[in-house]
Amino acid sequence: MDLVEQAKGYYRAYERHDRGFMEENLRPDFTFTSPFDDHIDRDAWWKRCWPKEPLHQKFDFVTVMQDGARVFVAYECTMHIPNATHPDAHFRNAELLTFEDGKLKSVEVFFGDPPRGLTRHEFAVQSGAA
Repeated sequence: MDLVEQAKGYYRAYERHDRGFMEENLRPDFTFTSPFDDHIDRDAWWKRCWPKEPLHQKFDFVTVMQDGARVFVAYECTMHIPNATHPDAHFRNAELLTFEDGKLKSVEVFFGDPPRGLTRHEFAVQSGAA
């Protein structure tokens, strides 16, 4: 199965703010991990990571590679409007997506130090992770 296009669909759903696509394509046992989130479950992910308003305007893929059931994605994201965490309305991340039975089972997000010299705690508070 070509999971590269399926992985890209996950980001396109963010661009369209398409919760229905996400509901249909996340496994019930889905987990999300980032420097601020340690294997949070699907319900916690909806509360923490799915924006109430359309936020992500465009994802530009830097690298997308599939290895079996895993897809590594590095991207640059342009947001609709700046916020306290991303005052230039732009950020770059890398993520490892794992699929099972044709649905997204887990996402692991990797990013570096917080912007503008913030401590990790200050960044977590501003981004809503704390």
